Amino acid sequence: MKRLFHSLLLVWLTLFMFVMPIEAKKLIPMGHTISVQLQMPHYYVINDVLLNSGDWLRKSDQLLKVDGQDIQALKDQKISSNKSVKLVLQRGEKQHTVQVTGNEFQQLVSFMKNQTDGVGTLTYIDPERLEYGALGHQIFDHSIDVTPKVLKGSLYLANIAQIKKSRPGEPGYKISSNERHEGEVGNVLSNEAYGIFGKWQQPLQQSLYPPLEIIHGNEIKIGPAKMLTSIEGSKIESFSINIHKVTNETFQFTVTDKRLLQKTGGIIQGMSGSPIIQNDQFIGAVTHMFVEEPQKGAAITIVEMIKKSPN
Repeated sequence: MKRLFHSLLLVWLTLFMFVMPIEAKKLIPMGHTISVQLQMPHYYVINDVLLNSGDWLRKSDQLLKVDGQDIQALKDQKISSNKSVKLVLQRGEKQHTVQVTGNEFQQLVSFMKNQTDGVGTLTYIDPERLEYGALGHQIFDHSIDVTPKVLKGSLYLANIAQIKKSRPGEPGYKISSNERHEGEVGNVLSNEAYGIFGKWQQPLQQSLYPPLEIIHGNEIKIGPAKMLTSIEGSKIESFSINIHKVTNETFQFTVTDKRLLQKTGGIIQGMSGSPIIQNDQFIGAVTHMFVEEPQKGAAITIVEMIKKSPN
């Protein structure tokens, strides 16, 4: 009996020590529009391509080697036009080898990419560790149908130039210009299920709130809350929403702010990652919109989001 008691105590203490840092953590809710650039570890084929040999390169193939060598930059490869070149590609679970001429290889460069980018919203900064989280979901590159792995990545602030309003069945979006001339504000270390994460590299940006306590899903209340996001330039604003469904990991809400509804129709692409505040507590981040009802959105709880961070 004494051994069982000690075992139960050990389990309880282990769980207690795991939960405590999350409950005690305070994060700064942000809301800034960001531009993200990711460099992937391999080049990907972006379209099906018929080769002179009759073989095919298929969309999403990964180029692993050229004549037995790893490739850093395709444009730097100097190959004579009449030379035969051996390409090793990863296609699904199998490797695939094709032969092309040097001239054909140079033409194939325009059908390959090793970078992807996008626009979203900065969710939080940890003021103690200078780490950030953004987007609330993974980046998925539709041009190659791949969730890209990150070799390295950069985060930039962006300004909203124009809004394409959401309508039922037609998701709207932010049209933005990035501020790359001001330098990157953070790196990107990982592209996870609930967002991108990395180190913040600049002085802390101005926020509408100081560091706030974060809470679990079972503490979120049905009722009013605030969403922080940008719809004009770089200005961060607070907009009213109403939470109507909550689970331990996610919640759903409806935009009630008349100005936001008039300007955007509700949730638009680029708002992913917008922080949500309730009763001066940091509760979550926008992840999705309901396409047929754009005034409605879905969010991940902030506790669940930071569980997927790499640190």
